[in-house]
Parts: sequence; structure tokens; C-alpha cells
Amino acid sequence: MSDSPQQLAFDLPHRPALGVEDFLVSHSNAAAVALVDRWPDWPVGAAVISGPAGSGKSHLANVWRLRSHAAIVRAADCTTASVPELASHGALVVEDIGDRDDEQALFHLLNLVREQRLAMLLTSNAAPGDLNVVLPDLRSRLKALPFAAIATPDEALLRVVLVKLFADRQLAVDPQIIAYLLLRMERSMEAARRIVAEVDRQALMLKRGVTRTVAAAALERLGY
Repeated sequence: MSDSPQQLAFDLPHRPALGVEDFLVSHSNAAAVALVDRWPDWPVGAAVISGPAGSGKSHLANVWRLRSHAAIVRAADCTTASVPELASHGALVVEDIGDRDDEQALFHLLNLVREQRLAMLLTSNAAPGDLNVVLPDLRSRLKALPFAAIATPDEALLRVVLVKLFADRQLAVDPQIIAYLLLRMERSMEAARRIVAEVDRQALMLKRGVTRTVAAAALERLGY
């Protein structure tokens, strides 16, 4: 007897969507979502969202990018020489401002936000006040920006994320398997992505649907 459609694992390319409709809101990220939703009614033209790696900062920043038609750049790639070109976009996402090399470049961009009415969303692994910033003017400017943090995802959010990540891979997974994974995984979006990818790989390798045995093999492979 052939497996049911719910049991089959299709070896198809998958693309996690990054649009507005795909961002899942829960208590852990509601403040950051509300901050992004308030644009363009920010008190100044820039804002900061922070959160641990894999918490969804880039995803939420991309939601804002789609709305504002912004360009996107990593803070590590911002140089003083590149400021005029970056400012010419009118709206800009600057990711990982804790990993910057040229503080003057970021300070100049923030000045241009005020002078030229640019729009800028910055992301960080830490709150602006907790960043190690050498330039005093930049430190005070960052601390004055509207800010919201994304907390460690709660169980309700991770449950929905796991279901969605499996669906991205054309996999329908029993709720008991989701509960099994939730009890054993690290509470992060990045962990969810790694686990779903490994479960998919194990299912394809074993030519089976997503069973508890497959899920256990994936967790063991990832060191859980």
C-alpha cells in the first residue's frame, strides 16, 4: 500500500517566504512588530530592533524593506566613502550594527536621516545601550532612537514556526511529532530551521515520512 500524501516527503526546492503575510506574531516579538508597523510615524526617521541570532530580526526588517522600498546593507560593509550612495536610496536597512567597523559611517548616516528625512531601520543582537560604541556622539544618537527587542520565542510561536517550516518543505507532520521536538529543542528560530532541515534530510535518506524515529535521528544528529 502506498503512503498517504501526509506521509510523503517531497524532494522539492523550498523557499521560506519573507513577506508580511509570513511573519508570525506572538508575545515575544509583538513590541518589535508594533514598532515597525508604526512607520512612517516614527518620532525620528530611524529605529532599532534587537534580538538574539535567529530570532527573526532579518525577517521583520525585510517586512519593513518591502513596505519602504529600502536598500539593505550589513553594518560591517558601511564605510564613510559609501555613505552618499547608501543615502541615495532614501530608505535603508542596516543589519547587525554591533558588528560594525566604521562608526563614523553609521554616525553620518544617522545625521543624514535627520537632514535629508531618510528612513532607516537598524538591527542588532543587543540593545543600543548595551553596544560597545567608542564614538560618544554615535552612542548617544543610538540610545535616543525608538527601540524594541525581540525576546526568545515562546512555545506557542515555535510550534507554529515548526509547522510552517515543515509546510515550506511540503511536509505535513503529526502534532505529536511537533510536541516531541518542542520538548527537546533549543528555543530559537535558528534551532527550528536546523531541526526541520535535518528531519527532512533524514526522512529523504530513510525514504520514510516524518515519524518519531526520524525526528529522534535528526535530534541526535544535531546533538540534542
